Amino acid sequence: MGASQPDPYVNATLDLKGSLEQGGQLFRINCAGCHGISAQGHLGPNLLDVSERRNDAQLIKQIVSGNTPPMPRFQMEPQEMADLLAYLHSLN
Repeated sequence: MGASQPDPYVNATLDLKGSLEQGGQLFRINCAGCHGISAQGHLGPNLLDVSERRNDAQLIKQIVSGNTPPMPRFQMEPQEMADLLAYLHSLN
């Protein structure tokens, strides 16, 4: 007990190599309005060094869940999520 079940979406995403360029584009379209164009925080929290505070599975679950309003749920293909993760890693 206590061990969480593997999430097929998370596993599919983590098996892919993300594109920094595509991830940056996704960020500017979907995230910059709340997190700031440089991810410095605005309505949403500062995302600089976020991959040092959260692992990839936690980041994915946060993005798709919408559990922290006003952040909406984002449903994207695993490749798009891998691209966004690549961008978030570049913010370190």
